[in-house]
Amino acid sequence: MLSQQIEKVNNIESRLIELFENERKSDVPVILSYSQKSLELLAKFISGEIQRSVAIGIAGESASGKSTIAHEIIESIEHYAEAHKLGKVITRVNTDDYYYDRSEEVKKAGSMAEFVKTYDLDVPEALELDLMFYHVQQLLSGKSVMLPKYDLSGTTIRIDNHTLAEPSKIIISEGLFALTEKIRNAFDFKIYVDIDTETQKNRFFARAEERQLGDSAKMMYKNVYDKAEIYVRPCRNNADIVLSGAAPIDSYRKFLNKILDLITEIYFG
Repeated sequence: MLSQQIEKVNNIESRLIELFENERKSDVPVILSYSQKSLELLAKFISGEIQRSVAIGIAGESASGKSTIAHEIIESIEHYAEAHKLGKVITRVNTDDYYYDRSEEVKKAGSMAEFVKTYDLDVPEALELDLMFYHVQQLLSGKSVMLPKYDLSGTTIRIDNHTLAEPSKIIISEGLFALTEKIRNAFDFKIYVDIDTETQKNRFFARAEERQLGDSAKMMYKNVYDKAEIYVRPCRNNADIVLSGAAPIDSYRKFLNKILDLITEIYFG
């Protein structure tokens, strides 16, 4: 029985390596690099050798595409679960919701644009990552938690105990600092989204215009870029899997479906 389980895990791992290698070598890959250890662990989860919930952390620079990628992963898994009548299988814990409430400081400054001239939102200390770590651990242990909700429209209001999060098979988080020292050990799979500077810069200023940040945008970008050098880019070295933030989102969908097809073959084929 044990030998059969080992063979099953090894077979799944071999299939995963083939999928990841083919993708990495494609013309416009979504996979830039991966560790074989991470695929071995993924094979153990897929095979059922590890039966507990799995935690995934996704990090990357501002405007790297990490939120879009996380959303695509969540949506693809939810559609798959619905099609196979698996119920709720994924729970999102949004890193941005753990920013400390600084609404009184914004009021005193007169606006968000003035506030960010003196307060740095682009450092890990701006977030309560200890609380996030605790919430992820609680969910992994099968307990429900009440998550905070942070207003990203410019008020910096955080409402604690806002959203009920139920434990599920997959816990996923994404954010600038999701793989920094305080929080990264909460995750089984550490994913980093890499992006070239020109694409990232163009996305950042497009977003700044939408948020009406005005003249503060240039100063904010310099701060974001400089702080990413210190706090975010080094997280690439701790990642199990590095993704391309420049790849078309449809490419992610296709790659995710290949993994889901493998799971279908194992359990429903």
